[in-house]
Amino acid sequence: MTDIVALGEPLIEFNQARSADPHAYLQGFGGDTSNMAIAAARLGARVGYVTRVGADRFGRMFVDLWKSEGVAIDGVAFDAEAPTGVYFVAHGERGHEFSYLRAGSAASRMRPDTLPLPVLRAARLLHASGISQAISASACDAVFAAFDVAHEAGALVTYDPNVRVKLWPLPRARAIVLASLARCHWCLPSQDDADVLFPGAAADAVVDAIHRAGARGVVLKQGRDGCIVSDGVRRERIAAHRVASVDATGAGDCFDGAFAARLVAGDDPFAAARFANAAAALATMGYGAVAPLPRAADVAVLAGLEARA
Repeated sequence: MTDIVALGEPLIEFNQARSADPHAYLQGFGGDTSNMAIAAARLGARVGYVTRVGADRFGRMFVDLWKSEGVAIDGVAFDAEAPTGVYFVAHGERGHEFSYLRAGSAASRMRPDTLPLPVLRAARLLHASGISQAISASACDAVFAAFDVAHEAGALVTYDPNVRVKLWPLPRARAIVLASLARCHWCLPSQDDADVLFPGAAADAVVDAIHRAGARGVVLKQGRDGCIVSDGVRRERIAAHRVASVDATGAGDCFDGAFAARLVAGDDPFAAARFANAAAALATMGYGAVAPLPRAADVAVLAGLEARA
């Protein structure tokens, strides 16, 4: 049995180099659920990924990456008629600037009838995101169909709204996210998600609203302010770790992967969130979405240092 299966869209990353040449970009890998899957695998979970990639060089590069990271590719399909998505990251005075070439990507051609049902049924935990739903109507349908399979198999469902208003109209995004909250066991929104979905609401009010929408558990990720964890009965605020952060790309995805990895390892959600909080902090100490994702020993060291401070 696989511990975790993540479903979504991988993206090839071109990140502006920190060099004298402003036109130099370093090639890397991204995509929120792919990042999550790799993070969970590096932390010891048995992980699989469900997606479609182009029958192109970038698609083959992703398959090689997942194999090298120990992420099972039984749920990955090649699409000869659509490309693997790409995004660019530029750095300026206002921080990160993202540009995407993902319209009509292979992953956007996922449909309920293309889902690898045996892979989904074998998982103990399914993870998906709002981006998995936003890339196309058929991909959105595929996510809801995967939720059904997970529930029928008795698996946990974790869901990160990861709202991107450039991908879809806000009213549709709100409607789909709210419908998804009723289908997940744990919702893992960022503070940015909360500000879009529940504008003006205080953090505790956001957590309450997500519970009312149907999510059994909530972890509100607040970056430098740590996170708030609630299982519907108990609520705990977890402080952020002090690290030399240079790039927060993929930190929320790392949190999701670490949280899921510890849940399936048997941790209670509060311990899982404390571990994930440390893992996400470490992920900000390097550049890019994948390269700085930590190993379990690194997370244990940071948590131990904080406990002794």
